[in-house]
Amino acid sequence: MKNSRYWLCHATLFLLLFPFIVIAQNQGSLPEKLGYPRDARLLIVHADDLGVSHSTNAAAIAAFEQKAINSASIMVPCPWFPEIAAYAKAHPELDWGIHITLTAEWKYYKWDGVSPAGEIPSLLDKDGYFYASVREFQQHAKPEEVAREIRAQIRKALDAGINITHLDNHMGSLLGSPELAKIYQEIGREFNLPVLIPAKMIRMMAPQLLPYIDTVNNVVVNQFITAYQQAPADKWHVYYDQALRQLPAGLNELVVHLAYDDAEMQAVTIDHPDFGAAWRQNDFNYVTSKGFKELLQKENIRLVTWKAVYEAAQ
Repeated sequence: MKNSRYWLCHATLFLLLFPFIVIAQNQGSLPEKLGYPRDARLLIVHADDLGVSHSTNAAAIAAFEQKAINSASIMVPCPWFPEIAAYAKAHPELDWGIHITLTAEWKYYKWDGVSPAGEIPSLLDKDGYFYASVREFQQHAKPEEVAREIRAQIRKALDAGINITHLDNHMGSLLGSPELAKIYQEIGREFNLPVLIPAKMIRMMAPQLLPYIDTVNNVVVNQFITAYQQAPADKWHVYYDQALRQLPAGLNELVVHLAYDDAEMQAVTIDHPDFGAAWRQNDFNYVTSKGFKELLQKENIRLVTWKAVYEAAQ
């Protein structure tokens, strides 16, 4: 499913820098609330897709333990959720989000919902799995079933003992219609959890959603940095380094997709080089590199977590 992993799939840049908002109280001077100067450059280093495979979990755990990342989000419906849930329960001090998952994009590696199939039939394809693309999901999904599955994923994570700090959304599936975007935000408020919304992307690609996005009382993420096109492994750092050097004051987020380029991950991502095994190994190599740590120090970039941000914004 080349170039369809996210709904902003036709972007031409390797790195896209998007302001995000997270539902919370008025930001004010967030750096000062966190104990930094007003003009401090703050960064969350966040890993997506935990739970999708053992390779992903192992790479993310290694990155946490090397202090290469300080935040991550978990895909609750995925087969390797129990492994990462056990680690998250044992490490409540870490920053754990739930990566609300309503699609299953890989060719042979599939999953369905946390809810019983009979309660979410509009979310499942003819084989009983989540749809592979956001387009198919949005064509078939009934809002009440979407809401049921979102709540089920959050509750399963809570029941597993995970200390949830925020919500985000796999492949942007909940940002395709006003009704789904509204449900997403409402459930975040219901569970008192920050919800990530790509504000600038919405303004550019789905302006009809703007009336349904609360931009008055929010913590603003000034830049959202992630890779969206492949580059040679020896050039991977160039794009991230450039983005970090240009980081503005205030809150920013670097999102990476971690795994090892091993047999398991190669099988999971077969025929899908975008966000595939080699891609994820490159992301892992970057955040665990000496150069990344040295750049953060040289640029005086301060690392913060969603948990700290949300608590400071109350």
